[in-house]
Order: sequence, then C-alpha cells, then structure tokens
Amino acid sequence: MLKEIPGLKRIAWLAAAALVVTTVGTQAQHAPTRRKIVESVTIDASPDKVWAVVGNPADAGWIENVARGERQGSADKPVFRLTLKNGHVIVEESRKLDPERKSFGYYILENEVTDLPAKDYSATISVQPEGAQARVEWRAAFYRGHPNNDPPPELNDENSEKRVRAWIHASLENLKARLEKSGS
Repeated sequence: MLKEIPGLKRIAWLAAAALVVTTVGTQAQHAPTRRKIVESVTIDASPDKVWAVVGNPADAGWIENVARGERQGSADKPVFRLTLKNGHVIVEESRKLDPERKSFGYYILENEVTDLPAKDYSATISVQPEGAQARVEWRAAFYRGHPNNDPPPELNDENSEKRVRAWIHASLENLKARLEKSGS
C-alpha cells in the first residue's frame, strides 16, 4: 500500500501514523502503575511485646490518624473497621494473621481517597527479632487513588505514593514511640 502513495502523500501518511502511535503511547503512560512501598523501624522492645500490639489489628491506636479500631466479620474471615479522627472509615479484610511468624496481611475493602489516596491496597506487617529488639516491616502495594487517566495532581502516582509512604512511616514511628515510652 505504501508503494502506491506518491512522495509527499507517503511522508504525510507516515507522519500521521507516527502521531497516532505517539498519542496512544502517551495516553498509556497516564494509566496507573502498581506502587510498592517497604518501610521498617527497629523498636527497643521484645518481638513478643511488639507483636502483642501489631498482631491485634483492632488495637489500631498507633496507626496514624486512627481514632479506634474494631473487629467485625466471622472468625474465619475477620474484618477490621478503623475509624479515623475525622470520622471516616477504613475497612480492612484480614488475609493472613500468622502469630507463629508474627505476620499480618490485609486488604483494604473501603477507604476515602482523601484520607488514603490508594485503591486495590494490600499490605503485610511483620515483626522479627533483631538482637534484643524488634524490627517491624510494613510492605504495601497499591494503585493511586484515581484509577482513570489524567488524575488530579494530588491523586497521581507520585503523590499517592508519597502520601501513603508518609502515613506508613508515621504509623511505624507512632508504634515505636508507644512501645518504647510505655513499654506496652
């Protein structure tokens, strides 16, 4: 087909085709990408003492901006409702609570993106010994809070990751302060 198109028309046709490919490629770049965060903190407390708090997801007072937590759902499929200080709610489904390995995996079923700019969010929090101390690691994976192309700036990939990372970091620092200050 290109051989049938004379000189300038052929160049114009190739330029138009390149523009279409570039436009499609540019639009695809606006699609959300899965973000992954790993944050950790070392706490001057025994792993058992730290796990007593982390391993009880209803005890969510150490999580940044959480006023209270409560357990709901059945024994085999627990759901935790975290009420934020502004009255909004985050609902988490426990995916794996493993006391032996001191690990808690969960998936967020409901949240307001103004509070936590993330969708399809899953995480695992684990407690491991580090000498006489405990190392808490929080691994999270999620998509930005706005799933469509061209999100508002506060909900783009970078800003969503920045805000979720800050929330996780502040939560771990709260946990550290709580356990090192009071010892409980």
